[in-house]
Amino acid sequence: MIINTSELKWTRVPKQYTITEDKVEMITEPHTDLWQRTYYHFRNDNAPVFQMETDKKYFSFVVKTEFDTKVRYDQSGIVMYLDSENWLKAAVEYENEAIQRLGSVVTNNGYSDWASVDVDASIKSIWFRLSRRENDFCIENSTDGKTFKQMRICHMFNVKDTIQFGIYACSAEDSSFKALFTDMEVTECKWLPHDGQAPDEEE
Repeated sequence: MIINTSELKWTRVPKQYTITEDKVEMITEPHTDLWQRTYYHFRNDNAPVFQMETDKKYFSFVVKTEFDTKVRYDQSGIVMYLDSENWLKAAVEYENEAIQRLGSVVTNNGYSDWASVDVDASIKSIWFRLSRRENDFCIENSTDGKTFKQMRICHMFNVKDTIQFGIYACSAEDSSFKALFTDMEVTECKWLPHDGQAPDEEE
């Protein structure tokens, strides 16, 4: 199912954005981010997120993001924002002229983590895919929108039947850039059931 942008709603509306039926463009504002406590000992909960809602327990969401990032921690990507202390995101975050961090952040009960790998700073577009299997989630990325590579599998402790998911962009430092989102689609779950060791029996 190709997503019509009219199905999405803002949490924190950016000052500058353009929306058409199949495209979202936003200009980030300085000192906006999503992070909770861990390591840095600060809390940032002011990035704009644009999401749709579903009660489906099994699905995949795909989006292409293009970005003109220039300053450390400039980022745009995919998000599942439940509330200020429970969310996950995946993005390419600018680091310097040589590298960016292709990574994901999972925040459970008000504490964030960050898993990343360095990629070349010349990369200016990427596809992300978020898949749900009940309360477990898989994040993947792709450079061509066809072949996806696993980034992370995680469990969210405070997921309800109905969740929100979509896109975000922000600039954690004194910066601003343009982020473009296209090719948004919801499909059947592409994250297939595990075919190895059987689940443990519940006690």
